[in-house]
Amino acid sequence: MNALAPNRQLSLFALTALVVGSMIGSGIFALPAAFGQTTGVYGALVAWLIAGTGMLCLALVFQSLSLRKPALDTGIYAYARAGFGDYAGVLSALGYWIGCCLADVACLILIKATLGQFFPIFGDGSTLAAIASASVLLWAFHFLILRGIKQAALLNSIATVAKLVPIAVFLFVVASGFQREVFAWNGWGGQPAGSGTLWSQVRGTLLVTVFVFVGIEGASVYSRFARDRHHVGIATVLGFLGVLSLLVLVTLLSYGVLLRPDLAALRNPSMAGVMEAVVGPWGRMFVSVGLLISVLGNYLSWSLLAAEVLHSAALNDAMPRGLARENAAGVPSTALWLTNGVIQTFLLVTWFAEYAFTLALKMTSAMTLVPYLLVGAYQLKLAMQGETFEADSAATRGRVGIIALVATIYALLMLLAGGSRYLLLSALLYAPGSVLFFVWQRERGAARLNYYEVAVCAALCLAAVLALWGLISGSLRI
Repeated sequence: MNALAPNRQLSLFALTALVVGSMIGSGIFALPAAFGQTTGVYGALVAWLIAGTGMLCLALVFQSLSLRKPALDTGIYAYARAGFGDYAGVLSALGYWIGCCLADVACLILIKATLGQFFPIFGDGSTLAAIASASVLLWAFHFLILRGIKQAALLNSIATVAKLVPIAVFLFVVASGFQREVFAWNGWGGQPAGSGTLWSQVRGTLLVTVFVFVGIEGASVYSRFARDRHHVGIATVLGFLGVLSLLVLVTLLSYGVLLRPDLAALRNPSMAGVMEAVVGPWGRMFVSVGLLISVLGNYLSWSLLAAEVLHSAALNDAMPRGLARENAAGVPSTALWLTNGVIQTFLLVTWFAEYAFTLALKMTSAMTLVPYLLVGAYQLKLAMQGETFEADSAATRGRVGIIALVATIYALLMLLAGGSRYLLLSALLYAPGSVLFFVWQRERGAARLNYYEVAVCAALCLAAVLALWGLISGSLRI
């Protein structure tokens, strides 16, 4: 059992900081160019409306489940397993864990890309020097976390407060330099203005919006450390609403500073280029320093989440028991070693990627959407069957069911909107985990899979084979 489990010490502030710290990181600093490359003001508004509605419903689902199923205190993986069996639970844990690893890769790439503005040797974050220095940073954080989760969580809370300051200054400066005529010109995102359908523009931004919200489940993952279980849901909703406000403001205010083609041409971190357009070169430096603080804190959050997911799954007999092993400080050391080994592997793969940061960003979204889909579907299942609703009115049950339905549909649509490329690459990561799961199940003498699970496994393996063939033939690129 984890050494911290009997001593629940995370306050509402600390839990909210985990949610905010997990969401605010590399993504927010890349928003101006990411949206500028695809759409204008109207498309951005539609994209944030879709993302805000879907993710708010998902936040409310996490809030509801934390109260209705308090025994499931290991977060996102536990809900999938309780609702749909061991195989679904393992897929959820595996997808979320790999998503966390890819999010850390995105953080490391953006840190080096930021330094590349001032030290050309780091380039866009995927040069040999960038990968080597990122590897040093990776293992430095590894040994920091090994010293204790509570100390790392405290550092994350401090980093969360620190990173909000430069973002607040950015918003104030950009609002003061806002030009209505530029904002109006940027209304339609096509080139020339008005070309392309609004949906095609919106679709290009949807995986980006998913990425910046990944981490919304941070409080749920650490719910067993909460001082008060009721704080888990409150922290999730408060963190979501605060981050949503910041994301929308950063996106829309940037459209009032530079014309869309100029936004699209900015190198990452594109927020620095917007700031520079208003106040000059010092603005780029200011945002870059703020980004380094923000992304380092975000990296720490993801490292904690990734190791905790594997560790919790092992404690609940859904992963090999060896992953439950802890060191003297109560840190899931085996899970942490495996996590950082995978991150190191992904870092090396970025050497071959054409757009390493964008790939890491969108793959993070694609991998975490499956766990989100299963969480929404589990709440929907509970509402339909009436489980945990015995003392509630029919209206309450109906309202919770509708919220769960919206969250489920949202996750499914985001998966499809991302396109076949990311679905195939995701299958390439899911399939090996499925094979290992079957081997492990056989070793422990577990029950055989049902027809549904066999069909899902076969579909994943087929998609993985297609993805591998596509990579070898060159028809699928990373």
